[in-house]
Amino acid sequence: MNTTPRHHPDDDLLLAYAAGSLDAAAALVVGAHLESCADCRQTLAQLDELGGALLEQIEPAELDVGAFSRTLARIDAAQSLASQAIARAAATSRGRLLSLRDLDAPAGMRWPRSLDGCAVTPWKTIGPGMRWARLSVPGQPDANAFLLRMAAGKELAAHTHRGLELTQVLWGAFDDGRAVWRAGDLDAAADDIHHQPFVTPERECICLVAVDGRVRFDGLLARGLGAWMGI
Repeated sequence: MNTTPRHHPDDDLLLAYAAGSLDAAAALVVGAHLESCADCRQTLAQLDELGGALLEQIEPAELDVGAFSRTLARIDAAQSLASQAIARAAATSRGRLLSLRDLDAPAGMRWPRSLDGCAVTPWKTIGPGMRWARLSVPGQPDANAFLLRMAAGKELAAHTHRGLELTQVLWGAFDDGRAVWRAGDLDAAADDIHHQPFVTPERECICLVAVDGRVRFDGLLARGLGAWMGI
């Protein structure tokens, strides 16, 4: 589905992406938006140029003796820990994770390239006409990212957030009272947002979601479901 996005990440979010300071889940969502948005890609390029210019103005500093060797040792240690985390995740989820190409999707929809390398659980039902799938990010076992798939006309439980919730619409559209968010749009909902997304009646809606903190659902049943989902 080719559409021109109307809702975008703000400059602070793009700057954090350019600096590599976003967590893995948020970076997946922003990366997916960049694939569909030429305007944000242009802004990101400008931020990269600005960052490069600032680096050129920094006075070089002399390193301590052995600093380079210590840095390499830290990198090796981090890679080893990442490999161990991947092995543990594979051992605990063997037989339950799929490649994204094996996860069914509407005809004509393509998964974002930002998700290349990620594995995913099969779709799991969380209510009539509502399914979700947890993403597994290589080397980032704590990344809280998932796919949400809802049938036309379905409504998610009302909620707020403890932290930032990033939602990139991949297919279809939803209306949460603030705006209509269509394929290509990114919604950054902070902890002052209380909303209840409703899928528009034209078609089902599929979203890529990253949650920093916890979603705070209004109802007890929805809270229990959210706890089970780990969001």
